[in-house]
Amino acid sequence: MTTLSSLKDIRVGVAIDIDAQPYQVLWADFMRTAQRKPVMRTKLRNLITGQVLEKTFKPGDKVAEADLQRGQANFMYRDGDNFNFMDNATFEQFGFALDQIGDIGNYVKEGSDVDLLKFNGNPVAVLLPPKVELQVIEAPPGVKGDSAANVTKQVKVETGHLVNVPLFIREGDTVRINTSTGDYVERVNK
Repeated sequence: MTTLSSLKDIRVGVAIDIDAQPYQVLWADFMRTAQRKPVMRTKLRNLITGQVLEKTFKPGDKVAEADLQRGQANFMYRDGDNFNFMDNATFEQFGFALDQIGDIGNYVKEGSDVDLLKFNGNPVAVLLPPKVELQVIEAPPGVKGDSAANVTKQVKVETGHLVNVPLFIREGDTVRINTSTGDYVERVNK
C-alpha cells in the first residue's frame, strides 16, 4: 500500500483506503484560506457498498492508495437487476446489483469484456471503455423538414437504453456512445 505524499494527490478517480475499505474519489476541492491551513474536501464512493461519503483531509493526514488489482471480465447475462460476470483469468463467476454498477448497465452487452477491479481478491467494480458500439434496435423515422439545427430523436439500442441521436440514424445502424456522458458520438460504418 502506497501512501499519498500530499493533499494534491487526492484527485478525482484515485482509489484510497479508509478503514480497510476502498473508496474512489468522485469530487475533490483543494481549499486554501488566508487564516487557516489548506484542506482537501472530497466526496468519496465506497467501491464495495456504493455508499457516498464526504470527508475533509488536512495536512499531515496519512492517506493510503487502495491496493486494487486490475483484470478483465466478461459480461455473461442480466437476470432482472443482477448483472453476472466471469473473471477471464480465474473463470470465477460473480454478480453485481444494478445499484452497484450504476449506468454501466446501460452500455454493457452480453459477451463483451470489461475492466475488473479487485480489492483483497474480491471483485468490487467493473469499468467500461470510454466509448462503446451498440446496435440500434428501434428507431422512429426522421421527419422531413425537421433538419433545422441539431434536431435529434430517441432510439433504443440493443441493451434497452434510450439514446438521443441525429435524424439520419436508422434501425440496424451501429452507433458509438460515450459511456461517461451517455451521448451519441458517431455512426459506425461496418
